Amino acid sequence: MSDTNEKRENENSDTPVQQELDKAELIEKMGQAVCSDAKHLIHCLTIIGQIEGHYILPPSDKTTKYEHIIPALVAIEQDRSIEGLVIILNTVGGDVEAGLAIAELISGMKTPTVSVVVGGGHSIGVPLAVSAKRSFIVPSATMTIHPVRMNGLVLGVPQTLNYFDKIQERITDFVTRNSKISAERFRSLMMNNKQLVLDVGTTLDGRDAVKEGLIDSLGGLSDAIDALYEMIEQSEPRYTDKA
Repeated sequence: MSDTNEKRENENSDTPVQQELDKAELIEKMGQAVCSDAKHLIHCLTIIGQIEGHYILPPSDKTTKYEHIIPALVAIEQDRSIEGLVIILNTVGGDVEAGLAIAELISGMKTPTVSVVVGGGHSIGVPLAVSAKRSFIVPSATMTIHPVRMNGLVLGVPQTLNYFDKIQERITDFVTRNSKISAERFRSLMMNNKQLVLDVGTTLDGRDAVKEGLIDSLGGLSDAIDALYEMIEQSEPRYTDKA
């Protein structure tokens, strides 16, 4: 009797209805989607709200949890049926260490990747936006570049300032390695004190982000998908079976 029930459960899990329910659950819980009925099988990953790192943010905050994103990236890179990854960003930034860790993983993937900034790609969202092999931004989106900030108790000693400088150098190095902007220009935008009222830094709209060499192209979702398809068709297989 138990074997019969197990067989029925396995059959139900393969029905079109169950597959759609699984897709809906993936979108709701993880902010991810896989489109199978397309020219190429691609995975969509969203990075929205604040990037949550080692500390849990209040339930009222919209967050992207790095413990969800990191294993998803590992699975995508291993899955040979997934041909490409599109990353949709609308983030205010968040945990620097977590955001930079995710960006490093994306930049090291063999899977063809494209990013699209919609709404905002602020703070640590900047390295995430440039981590893909091709980056796009819509004209109405904005990206804020500013120095590293820390909440809570901070010791006012030279070692603290040195620590902040090292983090900023890591971010600057990553961004300049994965985009066309120079380190000198990125630092000048970061330390600009003439634009933001209560902070130093610079806010770029979509056109300015492309003009500065931070983002590759101005464009939306269809442009990103077209670029991803082109990359997929021109790329070699990621992994080959050894004889």
